[in-house]
Amino acid sequence: MTADALVYHPTVSHYLRFVATTGMFSLVGRDKLLRTLQYFSRFYAWYLFRSNSPPRLIAPFEAIKKQFALTRKALRLGKNVEHFKAAATAMDDTKSQDEFLRYCTVGRQLGYAIYLTLDMATYVDNVGIWKLESAKRLQKEAYRAWFVGLLFNAVAGCYTLWGLRQRETTIDKADGEGVVESKKIQ
Repeated sequence: MTADALVYHPTVSHYLRFVATTGMFSLVGRDKLLRTLQYFSRFYAWYLFRSNSPPRLIAPFEAIKKQFALTRKALRLGKNVEHFKAAATAMDDTKSQDEFLRYCTVGRQLGYAIYLTLDMATYVDNVGIWKLESAKRLQKEAYRAWFVGLLFNAVAGCYTLWGLRQRETTIDKADGEGVVESKKIQ
């Protein structure tokens, strides 16, 4: 009876909603924490290896690195749907963006979605649930899709920067509003 009163108390529900969406306890926060621990383990294993430490001291940090990598991959399962939806939304949005930027957004989101989809396919091989003969090829294609997404993002950034520079050249800096507009661009 007392446990029910505590578990179903509105304050507990409010707290659980809060930690599910904000701060270190959100999916992004957990991923950042795990990534930090994973990269620290990678660095420390490398440091121990370079300082000629015995393999028994290096092994725990290698295991932590591998397990946190798999955990982070598990946290990303299903995230590809968000990127497919973002690509479809960007493609349908014809009014708010420049057409070139819209296509770059669609390319970026599709690149990330394909990367996450192929990454999900290789997850079952990485954890040993089901061995895939094509796991290495799928992971290589996943990395290519990720690179395509990054490339579209970089091209969109350069195009936006070029547009801002073009806009800056048309501003009359002798006018007070022109000076303010010029400072907004910079």
